[in-house]
Amino acid sequence: MNTLDAIKARHSYRGKYLPTAIPREDLVAIMEAGLAAPSGCNTQTTSLIAVDDYEVLKKLHSVMDPPVGETAPAAICVLTQRINAYRDKCYAVQDYSAAIENMLIAIVELGYQSCWYEGHICDEDNIAGKMAKVLGVPEGYELVCYLPVGIPAAEVKGPGKKPFDERAWFNCFGGR
Repeated sequence: MNTLDAIKARHSYRGKYLPTAIPREDLVAIMEAGLAAPSGCNTQTTSLIAVDDYEVLKKLHSVMDPPVGETAPAAICVLTQRINAYRDKCYAVQDYSAAIENMLIAIVELGYQSCWYEGHICDEDNIAGKMAKVLGVPEGYELVCYLPVGIPAAEVKGPGKKPFDERAWFNCFGGR
């Protein structure tokens, strides 16, 4: 699969996963794709933790309410550091978002599926903080996303997208 096909095939997968283990070399390739993403002023604020140990995954799911991606044989937790860069602006959100998108594309290219779980773990109940404790994340880092990784057990269907010409133009808004 080429990159453009992987981009078009990527959808948020919230179904069950097959119990097939994810080879470490695939997890490394996925994380390398994430770490290759651009970052504001090259501050490289994004860090990653891959989890492929069943007992650790079980502990992570025990602090999620409700749990997500429970059947995935692996996951990647995305961490950020809030570091100011150019003109005292922090680009951490843009940095980790670019890293996550790169990883989602790599995940599909390697034959797996995932879903970007951020809002579910980063709201007022602080699931992300509880997950960070399970993983021994030190102060100064914030866990911001959970990506289950696995082979989908069901067909992957994405929502329909609006037509290109309703969302993209040339030379001016609405231009052809």
